[in-house]
Amino acid sequence: MMISFRNSLIAMGTAVGLAGAAFAGPVDVPPGDIPFGVYDPDGDFMAKNPVVVEHLFLPWEDVFLPSLNDADEYARERNRALLVTLEPWTWSRDERNTAQYLRRGIERGEYDPNMTAVCQVLGTLKSPVTLRFAHEMDDESGQFIWSGWNPDTYISAYRHMIDLCRESAPNITVMWSPLGNEDMGDYYPGDDYADLIGLTVFGLQTWDQAKYGGDRTFDDIFAPRYERAAIYGKPVVVAELGYVGKEDYVEMWKQSVRAEKTQYPNLVGVFYFNQREVYPWPENFGAPDWRIKNQVLN
Repeated sequence: MMISFRNSLIAMGTAVGLAGAAFAGPVDVPPGDIPFGVYDPDGDFMAKNPVVVEHLFLPWEDVFLPSLNDADEYARERNRALLVTLEPWTWSRDERNTAQYLRRGIERGEYDPNMTAVCQVLGTLKSPVTLRFAHEMDDESGQFIWSGWNPDTYISAYRHMIDLCRESAPNITVMWSPLGNEDMGDYYPGDDYADLIGLTVFGLQTWDQAKYGGDRTFDDIFAPRYERAAIYGKPVVVAELGYVGKEDYVEMWKQSVRAEKTQYPNLVGVFYFNQREVYPWPENFGAPDWRIKNQVLN
């Protein structure tokens, strides 16, 4: 499974303000051999190669589902697969966005039509599709209303929705995607519900220096998360990647993120988050601009 998934990807692609302002730099794919994907709402990587995965974020409420067909056409024109991160809430941030409301609604089957509607469209797409549902459930920062739940409650909800989706889209690949914290294994839904595992890795130089007394490397953050994921024997990807800092920091990360390393034999893809941070980092560290053209700070 790990080798075939990686080969399929390769085949398809034959507190920031405190650190100073960013300047526009070149938009290039980081060097290396690990397959590369991108969340790229501004289209910076529209004509860039090698990009083998187009990443989308989608709520399951208040969403225009035909946009998935447009994304499918965009991906097929560029010979890319689709990774769809489906977030179980509405981006309008109204009274529906509470953990209790979501848990109760899933338990009562009130959200079954939402999942079915999305997956009926996913089942018609011509691009290879991977579904990443309710990600970073082990993150207790309060960013997501489905994170920090009792693990049994989360697993039950996750399995129910994946089962429902597979009825309409039986050919999708399913990515279980924790942040990568020490308790991520408590939320593991079982081998049948994780075709591959996605992890999150962000490097913010000002954060590193304030919290850790110096710069951290990609491996400093990724290695322990990878070790927690590798025990399941599944292919592993970095589902969200970003790094921002001064030129030497960015260059260090850039040279590392796609490099093949013996300590990560199951790593089959790295997907960059080429957008501003949606949710501010704690302790007044602001909302980093992860876009590659703006990631180097003065």
